[in-house]
Amino acid sequence: MKPIFDTHAHYDDEAFDGDREELLASLPAQGIARVVNVGSSPDSCKKTMELAERHEHVYGAVGIHPGETAGLSEGDLTGLKTLCGHAKCVAVGEIGLDYHWDEPAREIQKDWFVRQLDLARQVKKPVIIHSRDAAKDTADILTAERAGEIGGVIHCYSYTKETARTFLDMGFFFGIGGVLTFGNAKKLKEAAAYLPLDRIVTETDCPYLAPEPNRGKRNSSLNLPYVISTLAQIKGISEEEVRDAVWTNALRLYRMQDC
Repeated sequence: MKPIFDTHAHYDDEAFDGDREELLASLPAQGIARVVNVGSSPDSCKKTMELAERHEHVYGAVGIHPGETAGLSEGDLTGLKTLCGHAKCVAVGEIGLDYHWDEPAREIQKDWFVRQLDLARQVKKPVIIHSRDAAKDTADILTAERAGEIGGVIHCYSYTKETARTFLDMGFFFGIGGVLTFGNAKKLKEAAAYLPLDRIVTETDCPYLAPEPNRGKRNSSLNLPYVISTLAQIKGISEEEVRDAVWTNALRLYRMQDC
């Protein structure tokens, strides 16, 4: 049976200030063989790569979350490009659009989304896409920027199976996490049933979105077996088949070699 790969975590978050190093160090012995910590601001990107340096099984992605794009400068973009050169940086992200809140202005979000897609093309790394309440604009920008040539993952996929077709046609992977286990996640369950198994990767987005039965608590990579179990039920296959597939998919997504 393959180990587990958490393709999207935020262990730099203050929720882990009390036990971060101990928790990360404990993961391999509990079956979590690789973790990609994902930056969301200039500061968190630096912390992300520091975590990757301290832990052999931790890798990093650097990018500016759409909610953090107000006030970004050319210097911030230059800093991101420098971090992309780190040997353990595997992706540019998370980047994208978030229309759930009114700020930052949508035009600011779009501008930095496009610029970071261009950065990913320059450094030849896949992208981690954050898209919330912004399906059409996300798809339009990815199409216009020929993002299928860059490759990447739609993080925390939350749209319909019909919308999934657009991203599938671009060759993107789909990040599935704890929300899949929620009783009211009908739309996501339908999308997961529709998506080909070879396009799905598992993620936590920890400390957020802990699955049932730990919903509402601090999430961690240790909760991923619940997601795998639910996905196996939806697909009508064994948990071992899911584990094998999502491990291989994660390696393909981040262009890594197997252990």
